Amino acid sequence: MLAFLRGEPGGEVVVGYLGSSLASAVNVAEVGARLVDLGLSRTEVRQYIVRMSLDIVPLDRELALATTEIRLATRHLGLSLADRACLQLAAQRGLPAVTADRAWAELELGVEVRLIRD
Repeated sequence: MLAFLRGEPGGEVVVGYLGSSLASAVNVAEVGARLVDLGLSRTEVRQYIVRMSLDIVPLDRELALATTEIRLATRHLGLSLADRACLQLAAQRGLPAVTADRAWAELELGVEVRLIRD
């Protein structure tokens, strides 16, 4: 999401997923926080998030527990709570996890990882 919003390499790949993608509420909150750190106003952050047309999925009990369960398997790569929530949401829904983080491709969690950058 950040690559798209910031016009970074790989952002053009993200465009192909917009309008038909899921994101956990944790991921959306993380993206919003990063945009605030970049100096965007509350209104601008909301506009950017709405513009992405994501189906935002709450962090319910099952997703929270699943996200916790992979902490040990992912800690060595420094994955954040949002990273783990994204991976586990993808696992629950049988969808690929889309990222710029190459470290995710090293994981053996039964989740297809699609990298947005070569």
